[in-house]
Amino acid sequence: MIHIDNSNSAPRLGRLSCPLMETAIAVQVLQAIAQETRLDVVRLLVQAGPEGLAAGEISRQLGVVAQTLSFHLKALEKAGVLSVRRDGRSLVYTVRYERVGELMSFLTEKCCAGIDVAATSRKTQAG
Repeated sequence: MIHIDNSNSAPRLGRLSCPLMETAIAVQVLQAIAQETRLDVVRLLVQAGPEGLAAGEISRQLGVVAQTLSFHLKALEKAGVLSVRRDGRSLVYTVRYERVGELMSFLTEKCCAGIDVAATSRKTQAG
């Protein structure tokens, strides 16, 4: 259920709120991934799947020094984008797919006045 907040009497669009994710959390997640290295980390870990990757392997694959990577991993973990588990001496990071899914739902809630955007996009590309 979407609630439109029209409490401010100024003539403007109401704010939409998604039951799965608060606006403040969406902003926090977007801020966390709105940095090149962090976005690269998320994309790499999405490719790695639910097994995730050890911090050392992420560092090697992205060519980012450990200290810098640690800073970025902590920011992503704090925003709830990544989870971490210990495997022996390694820290293994995985994407929290439920958080990414919540963000996608938040961003696309009531998208495009009910138009099937994917179908429209395919028609545009084909013709």
